[in-house]
Amino acid sequence: MNAITERRWVDRRDFTDAEFERARAFYEQMRAADERLEQVRAEAAALISEWTGHKPRDVGSFGTRLNLETSDLDLGIGYPVEDRDRLREVLAPHTTFLGERKTRFSTSRLVFAFTVDGIEIDLSALTVEDFAVSCRMLDQIDTTMTPEERIAHTWVKHLLRSSGRVEEYATWKLVTYARFCPEFNWVPIPEKTGA
Repeated sequence: MNAITERRWVDRRDFTDAEFERARAFYEQMRAADERLEQVRAEAAALISEWTGHKPRDVGSFGTRLNLETSDLDLGIGYPVEDRDRLREVLAPHTTFLGERKTRFSTSRLVFAFTVDGIEIDLSALTVEDFAVSCRMLDQIDTTMTPEERIAHTWVKHLLRSSGRVEEYATWKLVTYARFCPEFNWVPIPEKTGA
């Protein structure tokens, strides 16, 4: 496990056949909640569109199919920097403002949270350009990350979380994004309740 976390990537060859079958079974168990999460995501996306006038995209672990059972949903929108004060105003009645986080050396994103059907929704408002980069990254993950890599990544994530390796877990959640989008500042965020 230490070698995997230091290398910051994992694939099928890192596991014995027996362990990979356990990983596959676990991954299939995580997929059992997909239908409900898709419904909640659609409802959250509709609310975000209504409040902001912008169509969001899933930018989190559910969108990349790397989520655990405790995962929240992470949606993102592109928003002009000059309109961010107005964005905070329109979201204030509906969300909690979590703060501003660095995205690149010269840009940041605003992060908000709200709940739909008992699931926390984190909304990131990125600059228009950063959102476009993020969408390209997500498209690349969708088309190039293999099912075996998704299974292996999720299994490592589960093992780190269940063994209490909180800092390594927080870092591991970001390795896929860092691999496909190295120009962003992928800094681990302290663990709340989600994954």
